[in-house]
Amino acid sequence: MMAKIPVKYLNRQKEITDNFLYQMNKHMDEFMAGSVEEMISLKDIAGMMYLHPVHISNVIKLYTGFHPCHFYELRVLSEAKKLLADHSLTISEVANRLTYDNSNFTKYFKEYTGMTPTAYRKMISDQNLN
Repeated sequence: MMAKIPVKYLNRQKEITDNFLYQMNKHMDEFMAGSVEEMISLKDIAGMMYLHPVHISNVIKLYTGFHPCHFYELRVLSEAKKLLADHSLTISEVANRLTYDNSNFTKYFKEYTGMTPTAYRKMISDQNLN
């Protein structure tokens, strides 16, 4: 029979996960606003939380079922979609803004959405016409 996990440990998992997500979103807000020039890593966020990156990674994976990078990628994807909706920006400019080169951005975007950035732009343009 499996032992029941004490509530204080579950609460700590939630606390670590919530703190990670707060720090990550705060940084992404600052990055997108231009307040900071570089995206930070899990190691950097772990340093801000005074925890080891492997510990944070293990706790978040255990608590959510996903690695911390999953949440980071979802946020970057959200920002990419917002930027792609602005037709005054080229796809290369969107990629550069998110610290990708054009080729890797296209691969990344297609992996997560199933379509290229160009196809995504066409889809949202078509939706706006209807």
